[in-house]
Amino acid sequence: MAVYIDPPLWPAHGTRFSHLVSDTSLDELHAFAAAADISDRAFDGDHYDVPESRHAALVAAGAVPVEGRVLVRKLIESGLRIPARRRGKALRLPLLNRWNATMPGHDALFLDLLDRWGEEHRNYHGRTHLLAVLEALDVLCEPADAPRDVVLAAWFHDAVYRGVAGQDEEESARLAADRLRQAGLPAAEVDEVVRLVLLTADHSPQPGDVAGALLCDADLSVLGGEPEAYARYRRAVREDFAHIGDADFAAGRAAVVRRLLQLDPLFHTERGRGLWLAAARRNLQGELA
Repeated sequence: MAVYIDPPLWPAHGTRFSHLVSDTSLDELHAFAAAADISDRAFDGDHYDVPESRHAALVAAGAVPVEGRVLVRKLIESGLRIPARRRGKALRLPLLNRWNATMPGHDALFLDLLDRWGEEHRNYHGRTHLLAVLEALDVLCEPADAPRDVVLAAWFHDAVYRGVAGQDEEESARLAADRLRQAGLPAAEVDEVVRLVLLTADHSPQPGDVAGALLCDADLSVLGGEPEAYARYRRAVREDFAHIGDADFAAGRAAVVRRLLQLDPLFHTERGRGLWLAAARRNLQGELA
């Protein structure tokens, strides 16, 4: 039985972080953290994130220093590791790195958006979805980078989420307008982000709207996933509406699926159609059946 710590190599909030794990049990890990006065807020599902300033003291307290790859192997062998895409909190660092590539120097805005995307009532519409949309934009725009206004629209498109179609998009657009103006973005760019966020209400950009096509395709890319991924998506959507009875949910969901099947085109970019259209139609028709 041992607690392990890797080198402080992970940048965030002006410092670098290490990971602290147990190769035996979470009880052992929590006991070590408590004895070392590590805050519960630093726990991230299967490890603690600890700042560089604590590394030497934690080693002195008994944590075994190992390379990052060794720490990951120990965690996997213990059976305690949680896959990153199945937990929203674990996505803080990859999302931070993406944010800093888009809006460096706006940490407060990042933290506000991260908190919103991590709200407890979200299941599908959480941080995993946000990262998936950003990654889908990477694929659609490869080898170039996605335009900044499209990336920012992805960050804001479900920043307000209460499960009310249309209203959520309107409130998210208002939030984008307010926060991006405060951040000092040019008015024309703010207006474009707002326009793009509103497009995600019906995913029907006009012909020739390249930016709108990119965002809408990225947002709907989940529809073109493999059967297991699509099944997880369906379960997460159901959990988002757990307060609605089965019969009412089934009727509402069927209406959504029919509307998606009627979209022509469902995907607006050539690359999006090639990547996701066939699987999306198969998944949607299977769900409706």
